[in-house]
Amino acid sequence: MVPLVGTRELVHAAGLLTSRRTAPWVWTRVAGDAMDLTSLAVAIAQRRGQRRRRLLAVTGAVAGIAAIDVLTAVQATRRREGSMQLTATTSIRKPASEVYAFWRRLENLPTFMAHLDEVRATGERTSHWTASAPFGRTVEWDAETVDELPGERIGWRSTGDADVPNTGKVWFLPAPDGESTEVHVLIRYDIPGGQLGKAVARYFGEEPHQQLDDDLRRLKQVMETGEVMRSDGAPGGKRARKEFPQHPAQPLSKDELAKGGLA
Repeated sequence: MVPLVGTRELVHAAGLLTSRRTAPWVWTRVAGDAMDLTSLAVAIAQRRGQRRRRLLAVTGAVAGIAAIDVLTAVQATRRREGSMQLTATTSIRKPASEVYAFWRRLENLPTFMAHLDEVRATGERTSHWTASAPFGRTVEWDAETVDELPGERIGWRSTGDADVPNTGKVWFLPAPDGESTEVHVLIRYDIPGGQLGKAVARYFGEEPHQQLDDDLRRLKQVMETGEVMRSDGAPGGKRARKEFPQHPAQPLSKDELAKGGLA
């Protein structure tokens, strides 16, 4: 039994050290703890006197380790299920220094990011953000700039007890044509409600990946033309999010296909 238990622990360790998804491996440790506690319970039932007392002490220690493993597994699962990573890229026909300067003035962000209501600088490297969330909610958080190379990149993260903890980074790279700038955006944030929150938001048309693509499209318009191109049929801001909610491309329904055939 001892070699088998040792082998099991080595497998757990190898999985935790080499896998990017730690949650499943922590849960295997919980399963191993349950097996150990079961074995100890059987042994306790068959022992008396001093040996029984020693087994009870060992069981208490294993139970404490099991409790820590359960807590760790739950936290790892929540982090994995309740977080989202978004990436997007666009090319803007402006020098990198100019695009960087526009983004670095954080008050400009709501002009092209539809979900942002306000970004207000509170210090040289700190700011306060207010954003619209699904179902008419408003969320706020403080952020700080943690990585910055003027003209090339900006990195930030939320601080304190943020409604939506998040981190992000933007790179401004010269394009091969020598005149344009490639803007690469990476954002990670925790979604209230975990996987359920993601599913419900998508059901009501809040598709974060598509939103970020649209935000960069609007940034391109602002930088190249001075404004976001809009019309009565293509409004902007919250009206656009309400009237034209974004969702991933999907096959036409049977009713839509039938209407298309009649047309």
